[in-house]
Amino acid sequence: MISIIITAFKEPTIRKTIDSIVNQNIVVKHEIIVVSPDEETKKIVHEYSKRYPNLKYLKDPGKGKSYALNLVFKKIKSEIFILTDGDVILGENSINEIVKPFNDSSVGVVAGRVLSSNQKDEMFGYWSHLLADAGAHNIRKELSSKNEFLECSAYLFAFRNIIEEIPLNVAEDAYIPYLFWQKGYKIKYSENAKVYVKNPTNFKDWMKQRTRTSKAHENLNKYVDTKFTPRVKSFSNEIRKGFFRAWKYPKNTKEYYWTFILMFARLYMWSKVFLDTKFLEKDYTDAWERIESTKT
Repeated sequence: MISIIITAFKEPTIRKTIDSIVNQNIVVKHEIIVVSPDEETKKIVHEYSKRYPNLKYLKDPGKGKSYALNLVFKKIKSEIFILTDGDVILGENSINEIVKPFNDSSVGVVAGRVLSSNQKDEMFGYWSHLLADAGAHNIRKELSSKNEFLECSAYLFAFRNIIEEIPLNVAEDAYIPYLFWQKGYKIKYSENAKVYVKNPTNFKDWMKQRTRTSKAHENLNKYVDTKFTPRVKSFSNEIRKGFFRAWKYPKNTKEYYWTFILMFARLYMWSKVFLDTKFLEKDYTDAWERIESTKT
């Protein structure tokens, strides 16, 4: 039995997310649970549940995503949890693909593959493809093939049901893999379990999203041993491993120019993260926060 958990907060594209799951030929017994605090989402789920009885709604009090997930973990007893968001579209057969590695009892967590749904012919769209393909995809594929530790993406990942609660001030897609790794489980990458994501289309939203995501990893050492198992997502790793991967990605003069600008944008982002967390004490906190240009 698996539970597919969709966390959402006033997502205008939630219907597309649900459609991309219910239209799959999922070969294992499953349920789909949408966790959300808003009435708009509740009405949509109740509408769908008339046609799909295994689709359920769980109301959360609107205190943030991690808080909502903790509610789910206490209520659901399935063997496997699959987490995704209400503003993405899952690729064909993605559920079957992300479940396959669990046939090996030593596998505790499986990461899906994030793909950008933005157009590549403008700068922010190009950035999203570069970071997803040359960055996250290649790194996760390499680490998985070597049976080394890797972090997941909250857009789509799955794990065995041994989690009782997660901290509210850290990224769940980083914390959960560490928890399993320290218990001796393997973490695998399923590149055919695809999820399509709309990314920001302006610099303000891009900074807001990327800064928040990076800050969510800064509290990891409060809960797990990052000295024994170093973080994958860090400024030092981005310099050591990401720099040359990034410069292999562009195909023409315009893309080289956009890559050059991205280098400075990432440096500015990491500088802000460092300033906020080390000096201004503006740590990551759990809350529903909208990135407007990703919602259209």
